[in-house]
Amino acid sequence: MCGISAYIGHREAYPIVINGLKRLEYRGYDSAGVMIFDGEKMQLSKTKGKVSELEKITDAEEERKVGNIGMGHTRWATHGVPNDVNSHPHTSQSGDLVIVHNGIIENYDTIKKELITRGYTFKSDTDTEVLVNLIQEVKDTEGCKLGKAVQLALTNVVGAYAISVFDKNKPNELVIARLGSPIAIGVGKDNKEFFIASDASPFVEYTKDAIYLEDEEMAIIKLGKGVKVHKIHDDSRVDPTIQKLQMSLDQIEKGGYDHFMLKEIHEQPKAITDTYRGRMLPIENRIKMSSIEDNLDKFLNANRIIIIACGTSWHAGLVGEYLFEDMARIPVEVEYASEFRYRNPIITNKDVVIAISQSGETADTLAAIKLAKSKGAFVYGVCNVVGSSIARETHSGAYTHAGPEIGVASTKAFTTQITVLTLIALKLGKANGSLAPHTFKNYIQKMQLIPRQVEELLNIDNHVKEIAAVYKDAKNCLYLGRGFNFPVALEGALKLKEISYIHAEGYPAAEMKHGPIALIDENMPIFVIATNKGHYEKVVSNIQEIKSRAGKIIAVVTEGDVQVKEIADHVIEIPDTEEALTPLLTTIPLQLLSYHIAVMLGKNVDQPRNLAKSVTVE
Repeated sequence: MCGISAYIGHREAYPIVINGLKRLEYRGYDSAGVMIFDGEKMQLSKTKGKVSELEKITDAEEERKVGNIGMGHTRWATHGVPNDVNSHPHTSQSGDLVIVHNGIIENYDTIKKELITRGYTFKSDTDTEVLVNLIQEVKDTEGCKLGKAVQLALTNVVGAYAISVFDKNKPNELVIARLGSPIAIGVGKDNKEFFIASDASPFVEYTKDAIYLEDEEMAIIKLGKGVKVHKIHDDSRVDPTIQKLQMSLDQIEKGGYDHFMLKEIHEQPKAITDTYRGRMLPIENRIKMSSIEDNLDKFLNANRIIIIACGTSWHAGLVGEYLFEDMARIPVEVEYASEFRYRNPIITNKDVVIAISQSGETADTLAAIKLAKSKGAFVYGVCNVVGSSIARETHSGAYTHAGPEIGVASTKAFTTQITVLTLIALKLGKANGSLAPHTFKNYIQKMQLIPRQVEELLNIDNHVKEIAAVYKDAKNCLYLGRGFNFPVALEGALKLKEISYIHAEGYPAAEMKHGPIALIDENMPIFVIATNKGHYEKVVSNIQEIKSRAGKIIAVVTEGDVQVKEIADHVIEIPDTEEALTPLLTTIPLQLLSYHIAVMLGKNVDQPRNLAKSVTVE
């Protein structure tokens, strides 16, 4: 969950590394640090807090910025509290080696105790300082080069890592390795410069050529000579594949918006369109997805589909459950990836597992994928990041085309994931005859309208902002929905919790009577999704129960609604569509509400406390 940014080449390293850290700060922001090597000595600067705090230190002493080699780190704390000492980079006791690390070394305590018996002392509480000293110990005792020392040290490590290691005695070389945490290498022209980062965003303006290390691979980078990739455990050579980056610089900048989250909310019409473009063909009245067509028998003959995900992606998976069972009549189970692997699940080769992740690097989801594959299941991935670990680990899959999502609280990831799941459900429903031809055609026609309808909803932002001002000081909130919109209630509550720190819970509307109704009083805002489809009359009854107990009702309704308008304190209208497609619309005002409440409360919307965008540790 930490961010790594490094450079070796002919340019000044500091601005490249520091700007890279700013772009990676969504991965962690409780401390930051940078090392710059000027050819003779390493200048190490680090501090608790954000990258902006680090810049204050380096701006005060310009010599800290001079040099053509640098490594930086922005941290999400695991071992050791966020403070200056525990911040990365960490140096070995000799002062020769420096490391930045994303991940967790699970057996660090055992290694640390052994190193202490050999005379090592430690300044920090981190597992990373243990790792760099282990590498130093191996290098000294074996008399080997840095690359070999890193390889041998990592064979004794249990856990996950992406690391970059530098030896001041080998100033033309960096050693990179990964297991379970992502790392990318940007390759400059003629091998004269290299960029290392947790994802490609730090170096997109310098090169479009990138190498993504696979698990249990390490790379030795030498100026003028290129990149040599080896397997860590058997030292076999790997021929690295250079991929062309599709990302553009404007995609990772705010573009005039106050926050990335607001920009990404407003990007949803385009993101949804980009996700179904080329896959949904209205003129031909079909869904074209080769990843499904090539594996159609596996889906149609499956005993069940198991969806595994975490957080917002899990909520999208819940919507997927409704979609698959309604449209394709295939039984579905939705599992938290973090729990799935630990409860000894029953998985067979007749199961299809769909893994959903925005980043494609979620550690719990990756672990669940490996378990499912070991049991013979067919595993299908839905993720946003091309070349990510989940894209490589799954048998097949589909990318969402949301573009980079920088805000920690997912918005366009959610709606594009639902879009992909809708397309798959429609494809399977037509293939097995569960959807009548006219019903299938109607869904495609209505799906085409969704981006424009989302645009309409974005135009009521001022109305949503007015409602947010009324309820920004609430201490607790309840979100209610039924059917397809129960997962949207969960997602709405999560968004509010994530960025405003207001306690909120999502419930199926009918479950309110089984406990949560005890919380309702005149100070309790209740956000109710009450579209005119499905269980409308039942939801109206639930609203009346809330009203009789003085609860404050904010209702999301279908335009033209009359009945709920007479009861609710505030109403937000959405355009009319099919019930199965309503989650793509009902979630928009809830995203805007959460955003405006958080801004009014002065919260850091893009970087909420204790959270990171990509959870790459268990």
